[in-house]
Amino acid sequence: MQFSNPFDNPQGQFYILQNARQQFSLWPQQCALPEGWAVVCEPQNAEDCSAWLAARWTSLTPAHYAN
Repeated sequence: MQFSNPFDNPQGQFYILQNARQQFSLWPQQCALPEGWAVVCEPQNAEDCSAWLAARWTSLTPAHYAN
């Protein structure tokens, strides 16, 4: 099945990206990486990405607000 939105594909593989404010984002493996974001976790399925994020991302507050 073809998905028009790569974020909707349940079999999709996703990078976990991080920006300078230490925020994370899932990003579909087949899409070009957005400027200003770095890969912090190699592609894996959405469920594994969620577990990775749950273990490491403890606050939604951007780093520049934490101080």
